[in-house]
Amino acid sequence: MPAYAIAHLRDAAPHPDIAEYIERIPRTFEPYGGRFLVHATPHEVKEGAWPGHVVVIGFPGIAEARAWWDSPAYQEIAPLRSRHIEGDIVMVEGVPADYDPAATARAMREVRRGA
Repeated sequence: MPAYAIAHLRDAAPHPDIAEYIERIPRTFEPYGGRFLVHATPHEVKEGAWPGHVVVIGFPGIAEARAWWDSPAYQEIAPLRSRHIEGDIVMVEGVPADYDPAATARAMREVRRGA
């Protein structure tokens, strides 16, 4: 099942460290099957607030995403970003191709009836 590393980055002022990070990061996730799905593209807020930028890196699975994050190659460059940009980063598994949201809704109703 695919997995994603999603970053909500705020206050990203231009800095030479950030440029270096951007140049080096693909080499850290490519060995784990990762690739940018969203990067340096505009976003449109439809509800609530989302100041900053969105980055999404896709991986074949959560194990690969975690291995990338924990890798010495990524940990070496992470401070180039974290010293200059505030943000939140999460990893999340995707849903299988046959995911049925109606089944999730039924399960929620059953829990509610049992409460």
